[in-house]
Amino acid sequence: MKKWLVALLLAALALLVFSKTTITLWHAMSGQNLKALEDIVKAFNETHPDIEVVPVFTGSYAETLTKAIAAYRNNTHPHIVQVYEVGLQTMLDSGAIVPVHELAEPNFDWGDIVVPILNYYSVDGKLYSMPFNSSTAMLYYNKDIFEKAGLDPNKPPTTFDEVFEYGKKIVQSGAAPGGIAFGWPAWVFEQMHALHAQFYANNENGRKAKATEVYFNREFGVKVFSEWIKWAQNGVLIYGGREYNANNAFIAGQVAMLIQSTSSLGSIEAKANFKVGTTFLPRIPGYPRGNSVIGGATLWVMKGKPKEDYKAVWEFLKFVARPDVSQKWHKSTGYFPTSNSALKGLLDEGWFSEHPNYLTAFLQILSGINRPESQGVRLGNFVAIRDVVDSAFEKALQYKGPDIEKTAKAILDEAAKQCNQILKDYVSLYGK
Repeated sequence: MKKWLVALLLAALALLVFSKTTITLWHAMSGQNLKALEDIVKAFNETHPDIEVVPVFTGSYAETLTKAIAAYRNNTHPHIVQVYEVGLQTMLDSGAIVPVHELAEPNFDWGDIVVPILNYYSVDGKLYSMPFNSSTAMLYYNKDIFEKAGLDPNKPPTTFDEVFEYGKKIVQSGAAPGGIAFGWPAWVFEQMHALHAQFYANNENGRKAKATEVYFNREFGVKVFSEWIKWAQNGVLIYGGREYNANNAFIAGQVAMLIQSTSSLGSIEAKANFKVGTTFLPRIPGYPRGNSVIGGATLWVMKGKPKEDYKAVWEFLKFVARPDVSQKWHKSTGYFPTSNSALKGLLDEGWFSEHPNYLTAFLQILSGINRPESQGVRLGNFVAIRDVVDSAFEKALQYKGPDIEKTAKAILDEAAKQCNQILKDYVSLYGK
């Protein structure tokens, strides 16, 4: 055999042996969460020499969702994209996804997924995306400021009235310039509906059929907005931006309390020079009990890649779901461990005894009542609807007059009108 032919065969053999399947992962993680994600990908790549996962930061959650859908139309999309819970209906209607239940091996134990997460992302009992960085909202508070204001640092507020009274005492005592700030205010508004077993939209929050009407301008929503306007007028509620900027005010001691995602727990504890307390979201007495709702994001698999690539995709998704990987992710970020096995492991090793703040959100969501009102909202073009509600919140906090309830109703009616048009446009495009 000629030498050149031998060399060619050896080169072909080497290419066969050492070739890798490259999987692209678009994500929206930054800061401490980015480091945690990169550690997971590195560990996977080191243990799977035939696969290389390439993570690419593609901006905020909203930007990542928009870019992924646009890229699919141009055939430049990734294999996997991280999409926040707001994008659930959009992804289902996109025609761009491969449901993860179609990739899974027949014996894969979906029953091990933590129930509220499984319920949120399931359609007709089947999971469409792989749980990854799920969270919910909880109340953070600064124990040092509480003590300075003469409050018991081990008795955080449990009701709206207590938040208001504690906030006034904190501000009037000079312990902090403000009482409370919110991250993701439109999401907090959704949380309040779920927590008090109130539908946010018709058709059971868009889960029986596509939603065509929002309900947040009804009695309960007006009550919540009225309370928030009152808090703002008394210097208790300080506007903290639409996403994570409120964390800076909390860490700097500008506010004593913060309603924010559990995903901020790791960074807040790392940066705070005070004792951080956490507790359940405050309630308004007199309404039925629901549950806090899932936030964060999942990993969606996109269509249009070579068939053999999907074996590699599933290997990565299985790796992410491993209890040890989920536990490490939880410890680094504050996001929920996604499986019951991971949760049991954390309990067994005493993690929650040593880090009780990491248990708060879990106890909250597992002790709540799962009912249709608290399963989570599924709306078409939810990103645009969140923008409308955020704008309504910002407008409400600027009101300085005496007609609080009337103003809250007017602001929410206008927001509902805009949202209903968004839903109407979505249904006309994708059908009911």
